[in-house]
Amino acid sequence: MIGVGTLVNTAAIIAGGTAGTFIKKGLPERFKNTVMQAIGLSVLIIGISGTLQGIYKITGNGDLDRQYIMTMIISLVVGGVLGELINIEKRLDKLGYWFQNKFSNNSGGFAEGFITASLVYCVGAMAIVGSLEDGLTGNTKTLFAKAILDGISAIVFASTMGFGVVFSAVPVLVYQGSITLLADFIKPWLTDAVIVQMSLVGSILIMGIAITLLDIKKIKVGNLLPSIFMPLVYYLITK
Repeated sequence: MIGVGTLVNTAAIIAGGTAGTFIKKGLPERFKNTVMQAIGLSVLIIGISGTLQGIYKITGNGDLDRQYIMTMIISLVVGGVLGELINIEKRLDKLGYWFQNKFSNNSGGFAEGFITASLVYCVGAMAIVGSLEDGLTGNTKTLFAKAILDGISAIVFASTMGFGVVFSAVPVLVYQGSITLLADFIKPWLTDAVIVQMSLVGSILIMGIAITLLDIKKIKVGNLLPSIFMPLVYYLITK
């Protein structure tokens, strides 16, 4: 059944986030800080590896060459401008605080956990590729693998940032579900090159999340989300 991958992924986040919330109650503050730094470094490495994988290629004679540099820059700039116009980050904040007021008596870190986890789970290559595979062929292997990873990371996230992580399952359901449902419609334009470029931009946004988690600089990754879909738009314009 189409969409089962996203449903399993959503359930894994809810289960992992709930388990992590109970762990948080008995975790001393100094342990939380160390765990957050570990998460930040791990997310940074995931972003870097995905970026390098997308941006470099091996040529026929065995040399290493770069690709998609201009598309990457254009996608990030144009997508960032669109995101600022829509102000996605502010809307995510409002949604997080709405959930907080409705479902949580503890205001500490709820919105931060919701926003951070939502972005981590949505911008990665597995979210895009897995949802497309599910919608086009019914293949759920990628999303099932992502569900395991997300469930485990939800435990860690919630152990430091609290119950807001559980509600990150909602954007994941909407985001991945929409891609799955639209996959058949956009299939003619989803070339291998377009998918690689979308994954590349997503990996760069993961690096932005890591920079924020490590308190190096606040990156408004939410407002950069439209960048992920700019390679598809660029292909439609130039083909």
